[in-house]
Amino acid sequence: MPDTLRKPTLDKDLNKFTRIGEATGSLNQFYVAPGLALVFVALCAVFAAVAVTGQPGAVIIVAAAIIGAYMALNIGANDVANNVGPAVGARAMTLVTALIIAAVFESAGALIAGGDVVSTISKGIIDPAAVSDPAVFTSAMMAALVSSAMWIHLATWLKAPVSTTHSIVGGVMGAGIAAAGVDAVNWPTMGGIAASWVISPFLGGIIAAGVLYFIKTAIIYQDDKIAAARRWVPVLIAVMSGTFAAYLALKGLNHVMSISLGLAVVIGIVIGAGSWLVARPLVRRQSEGLENRNQSLRKLFGLPLVFSAALLSFAHGANDVANAVGPLAAIVHTAELGEVATSVYIPLWVMAVGALGISIGLLLFGPRLIRMVGDQITKLNPMRAFCVALSAAITVIVASAFGLPVSSTHIAVGAVFGVGFFREWYTGNSRRRADYVTRHHFDKPDDDAKARKGEDQRRRLLVRRSHFLTIIAAWIITVPAAALLSGVLFVIIRMMIVSG
Repeated sequence: MPDTLRKPTLDKDLNKFTRIGEATGSLNQFYVAPGLALVFVALCAVFAAVAVTGQPGAVIIVAAAIIGAYMALNIGANDVANNVGPAVGARAMTLVTALIIAAVFESAGALIAGGDVVSTISKGIIDPAAVSDPAVFTSAMMAALVSSAMWIHLATWLKAPVSTTHSIVGGVMGAGIAAAGVDAVNWPTMGGIAASWVISPFLGGIIAAGVLYFIKTAIIYQDDKIAAARRWVPVLIAVMSGTFAAYLALKGLNHVMSISLGLAVVIGIVIGAGSWLVARPLVRRQSEGLENRNQSLRKLFGLPLVFSAALLSFAHGANDVANAVGPLAAIVHTAELGEVATSVYIPLWVMAVGALGISIGLLLFGPRLIRMVGDQITKLNPMRAFCVALSAAITVIVASAFGLPVSSTHIAVGAVFGVGFFREWYTGNSRRRADYVTRHHFDKPDDDAKARKGEDQRRRLLVRRSHFLTIIAAWIITVPAAALLSGVLFVIIRMMIVSG
């Protein structure tokens, strides 16, 4: 063999060392996130120990702080993806930018407008009289926290965005049944929660599809797209601003001051009108010199998407942090006073555990679900992602008006599904789209080839069915799975206490 074709032994050895180094680096990166999460949990334990030193039930409070921190990390890893995932999938912001925005606004929402009072029996799922013994109540809340956190952890690993509210409700229900029997459960309330499994994604999907239909009809398939965008994009921005203002007033600021639905709507109308006046000249200036094509339109929806991601994160932090710290606050109250109350105030250090835990969980583990929601269910662009964000806010307002229990996770993911399934239907059935394509694309010699390509596109599935089925299955089994796991954990905890 010629010398030029023979690889020197030294080069082979160096290549082996290089590959070993790359493998070691990859392995180290795999352990970095779990290691930092463990550090955070340990710091929470130390902080709780310092905060409750000398108080009754200090050991129980420290143990609950550890569990609450673990729960908060999992909420950040799973639930927050719904707020920023569509904007990332639409390329309106980078993943790093989305993580920073979500972490900052989640923490701000939790600390500024987070719930200062929370029901200890989690939304009236369990009759308080059934778990009136402090030791039984504490065991039930611990079992509920651990089971819901473990279920959300598993769902995140499976790339299934699930409702943290449903997880904690299932955990409370399972522990309550194990503690006091089936009769302890408030079944009408559970029926309302079960109805929300259908109501939330259906409403989110329908509204998102309706907004996308309007955008396609009024802007995309118009001969002069730029003129249509100048007319309608400010209106859409005004609707989004007004809806988010009402959403934040109703679901975020309501923790600070009492705001009725009517007042929230008035606030939304005022903010929306102001936003329209500001958006008109800005959109006109931004659209100057743009080509008359869809790629140009996407630039007009980028900035609104960034704001929507920030506002959704703020509102999520204000509301869903109670899922992590509500049972923890109840345990702290029970351990300190030796009695079970129907409502308790959340101490600042407990709220900080929830807020920081959600943000750290998002930064360490959130990218997995952000990519799933934003990129892997269906292809999103800024216009479609705008429909998802607007749908999430509108659906919450509509549901609140009718007193319907809804899940923000189910709404956002349902909106993504709605956009994808609507595009499948619209591509194959819209006469407006067919006429537009015929007028603008089939005027060259290769018309037949383009027609065949258009027919193939009409038959193409735009929503990944495997992800759709996985997520739907996870939604259906969230409450029963969390309940079963919680019941088992409650029995184990009680056995450990009795034997100890």
